[in-house]
Amino acid sequence: MSIFRRPDYSSDTTQFIDQLKAQRPELEAEQRQGRGLLWDKPIDRDIQAEFKQGRVAQKPYVYQTKA
Repeated sequence: MSIFRRPDYSSDTTQFIDQLKAQRPELEAEQRQGRGLLWDKPIDRDIQAEFKQGRVAQKPYVYQTKA
């Protein structure tokens, strides 16, 4: 071990999260379940392709007035 090695630093936030996980071990499973409700959805490729086809090209500068 080097004499120049600093002791391991742990921020207040990291300590809080570690303490919370120790108190509530089911927390990560609940977070994954909540994420599944909003984000982990199957993608319908056909609908996504239709959206891309129906897209209207945007002008380079949106706020320019027509002269």
